[in-house]
Amino acid sequence: MSLVTVERRGGAAVLTYANPPFGTMTAAGSNEMLAAVEAAVADPEVRSIVITGGVPGIFVRHYDVGELSAASDALAGGPPPEPRPGARAGGGFGALVDLLASAPKPVVAAINGLCMGGGFEMTLACDLRIAGTDVTAIGLPETRIGIFPGGGGTQRLPRVIGEAKALEMILRGLVVDGPTAGRIGLVHEVVDDPLARALEIAAEWDGRGAEGLAYAKRLTRSALDRPLAEGLADERRSFGEVMRTASAREGLKNARQPVQIQDV
Repeated sequence: MSLVTVERRGGAAVLTYANPPFGTMTAAGSNEMLAAVEAAVADPEVRSIVITGGVPGIFVRHYDVGELSAASDALAGGPPPEPRPGARAGGGFGALVDLLASAPKPVVAAINGLCMGGGFEMTLACDLRIAGTDVTAIGLPETRIGIFPGGGGTQRLPRVIGEAKALEMILRGLVVDGPTAGRIGLVHEVVDDPLARALEIAAEWDGRGAEGLAYAKRLTRSALDRPLAEGLADERRSFGEVMRTASAREGLKNARQPVQIQDV
């Protein structure tokens, strides 16, 4: 049985993960989700990606502890191999979260239930996070069972809420409910129907130039990882590149009226 279903909603590809009854992420689920994201990235008709959960009350509960335990036993005989500096994960969950972060399309997590450990790490790799008001647990509880967040949590959470709060959450293994996640900045919005809101936001991108969005995401995501002068040089160079595209020329010609103001 497939763990991932894909549905087109306008220009958005909605990827729904369901692994009943517990909704845990697994190696098989990671690879299925990775393949679905790769297909959405490669499809020029897809303008954005929305990820949500398919088990009632669960987005992704966490990574399967049984699989982690088996991996721990397998590694007990010797040290794990050292990753190459700057190397991207070769497959599975690591490759999935890396692709979500680097995909040249906006990615939105519609958090409609329990979202802990690997599930939350997956949302941290997304560009926007929308949580439901009734979500009871969001966070990284790994230190409670003797490990730590190894799917990007220690690196991405400080970039979202700052080092001090991230240390508190990770070291204590804290989880929070949806409204609290909104107050401390773990998620961008808290609403009654996160999928509906995610699709509403995704519809904004349907008529916008794909190249402009791709450049904007890449430049913004790399802003804190390099010197300002290097980033500005890349931005100026990239601006010239995107101005040459057909979508930029069309968008500029159609924007004869002042841009409408939207509240933030």
